[in-house]
Amino acid sequence: MSTETLFEAPPMAEQERMVEAILFASSEPLDTRALTARLPHGCDVAQALALLQKRYAGRGVHLLRSGDDWAFRTAADLSFLMQKEVVETRKLSRAAIETLAIVAYHQPVTRAEIEEIRGVSVSRGTVDLLMELDWIRLGRRRQTPGRPVTFTTTPGFLAHFGLETPRDLPDLKELRAAGLLDNRPPPGTSVEREVDDDHDQDDMFE
Repeated sequence: MSTETLFEAPPMAEQERMVEAILFASSEPLDTRALTARLPHGCDVAQALALLQKRYAGRGVHLLRSGDDWAFRTAADLSFLMQKEVVETRKLSRAAIETLAIVAYHQPVTRAEIEEIRGVSVSRGTVDLLMELDWIRLGRRRQTPGRPVTFTTTPGFLAHFGLETPRDLPDLKELRAAGLLDNRPPPGTSVEREVDDDHDQDDMFE
């Protein structure tokens, strides 16, 4: 006559698999009492956990104990793989867009020429921002009185906007249709001064 009963514990290898399945499916760590309540009668949860912990040693995830609770966690040396870098997209201000467009279409161009085209002076913060984005850079100095520096676009500008050369830029009619170069004061009007806030570049965004 068989001595097996309905309450006989499964083999240890099966107990280990059961504990593994429960911990993987759980959204939070579990203690031995909670694990015992879910396993068949007679299971040795402590031994199953010890074997499972040993089996996962050196793997991408480890079975870790925190107080009385157990949970699978990413190996500490691989935690960098779980980090997610979020790129924050921010809209450039109208001043920055217009300045960038003028440089792109009139390069090499001086600050004075940019201001003449826009009808307002260009703040240092606007230029600094476009240079930090690696969209414009300093060009050669003009061989004119004062030898002012010029600005040109960069390879980074072309790459960002999917252009092979500056000749691939849309024409001025398309640019104005997009609302980038309209509503400027007519030439000859008094120059307005933009707010130059070098400490808070948030003013460069809308």
